[in-house]
Amino acid sequence: MSLESLAQMPLHDGPAAQAMFARVQAYACACGLVLRPPPAEPTTCCGRGCNGCVWEGFFAAAVFWREDALEALRAQGRV
Repeated sequence: MSLESLAQMPLHDGPAAQAMFARVQAYACACGLVLRPPPAEPTTCCGRGCNGCVWEGFFAAAVFWREDALEALRAQGRV
């Protein structure tokens, strides 16, 4: 798996985010790099589709985590 394919993995639901976290962490481990833990899934969603839902914050944090992880991999010369 390439860094670009990791960067393009979808983040449309919790299982997709967890799959992305696992693949990025496995790639980093294979490169000898330890990443900070990914964000935890929210546990307080009421399911009513609120404006500013906790899932929106989670997905924003997941995107930031992935960008940070890919930046760390690129800095290590793992392009």
